[in-house]
Amino acid sequence: MGWAVHSPNLVLRELNRLYHTRAFRRRFNPRGIDVVAEDWDNLLVLDACRYDLFEENYDLPGDLGARESRAAHTSEFILGNFHGRDLTDTVYVTASPILHRGYTARYDPRFHAVVDVWREDGWNDEWNTVMPETVVEYALQAAETYPRKRLIVHFMQPHYPFVGSDLELDKATVPDPTEITTDIWHEMMRGEDAPPRDAVVEAYRRNFEVVHPHVARLLGELSGKTVVTSDHGNMLGERSRPIPIREWGHPKGLYTPELVTVPWLEYSAGPRRDVVAEPPATAAKVGEDADEDVVAERLRHLGYAE
Repeated sequence: MGWAVHSPNLVLRELNRLYHTRAFRRRFNPRGIDVVAEDWDNLLVLDACRYDLFEENYDLPGDLGARESRAAHTSEFILGNFHGRDLTDTVYVTASPILHRGYTARYDPRFHAVVDVWREDGWNDEWNTVMPETVVEYALQAAETYPRKRLIVHFMQPHYPFVGSDLELDKATVPDPTEITTDIWHEMMRGEDAPPRDAVVEAYRRNFEVVHPHVARLLGELSGKTVVTSDHGNMLGERSRPIPIREWGHPKGLYTPELVTVPWLEYSAGPRRDVVAEPPATAAKVGEDADEDVVAERLRHLGYAE
């Protein structure tokens, strides 16, 4: 609890979390949509993309609306949409190690296949994340390999770390995962030696620009009905509730408008996919051969220090 002494805001965050989760009786936002039940052939998920960020900066074909997510954190998105479900008509291509971290212990989805882009050959050591162009290549390969499956493509951006950022705090919390005990959002909550809000907001916006052209490429190459959305949003210093502290990041269990309002862009091109459910492509557990130290390192690089 040493963090509580240094940052009373983190104590107040816990009180807000108690309110939103009804004293932890809710494991995700029950008012959010069930993305699996929606009508799509391809679901492109931009991690931590606020609706207003998307609406103000996108240049993509299709019809844009807003939806309420079940999540303020990727773990809640997986729990609220995939846990315990038969998804053998779906292939999940993901840049995020979150599913692997909680597989069987917290989540139990049954996908036809899971493609972990974050493994060694998909990881970018320069920026300590998975680059969107890499995700696109894996996604197109999956679409070719599994032509009769729904396709979920989970990009890492605009989620931290900020590609190309010149923020000193960003650099300080990324390079050596063994020394990471916090992330940029916790540092903003603490307010000690943190960069100006405008600089962080701009770095976040630029991370959307990093992923945008690659989303456009998939819209141009994938056939059927494609939806572009997000698992959750991101707080950028707005007041939380009911205790009006300034909040940063995307802590689980806080269902503020900034965290649960996500884009929902629908675009159709070419014939719809003839989707069928089939037994999983492999009998192996999701990511069971992954080195747990590698998984932990990847997560720390991405700001999941807890």
